[in-house]
Amino acid sequence: MTHPEPPRSREQRTQDTLDRLEKDKDAWVSTASADGVPTLVPLSYVWHEGTLLMATRRTNPTAVNVTPAGQARIALGHTRDVVIIEATAEVVEGTDLPTAAGDAFATKFDWDLRGRPAWVYLRFTPHAVRAWREVNEQPGRELMADGHWLA
Repeated sequence: MTHPEPPRSREQRTQDTLDRLEKDKDAWVSTASADGVPTLVPLSYVWHEGTLLMATRRTNPTAVNVTPAGQARIALGHTRDVVIIEATAEVVEGTDLPTAAGDAFATKFDWDLRGRPAWVYLRFTPHAVRAWREVNEQPGRELMADGHWLA
């Protein structure tokens, strides 16, 4: 099998991933309930100070699942240019959200949910990141481990 382009260096993949985190708007978020029932939903996000900030109704399964488990997987891109993020998740009330984070979300989406009691923010702190395009990029796909970007 031939590949149209050589594999990117880790440095280039990391930069491409950071660019995507900054510019993309939506991600697939996977969580599981306390009894293991999975949920996969698309949510809009803003990359702010090394975390992904999203919002959803507090009664939606994704928000409910964050409370007992605190873990999530997030996917960006399509199957030939994917970023997979393993993250620790937390629910943040709009009234507890730092002003800069709330402003960043509101600016990116022209949508400010602070003060709306039916909604909560979800903050995802990555601890592992993998990125690859084709099979030739699978070696070295790990870009972050234990919360630290790899050199």
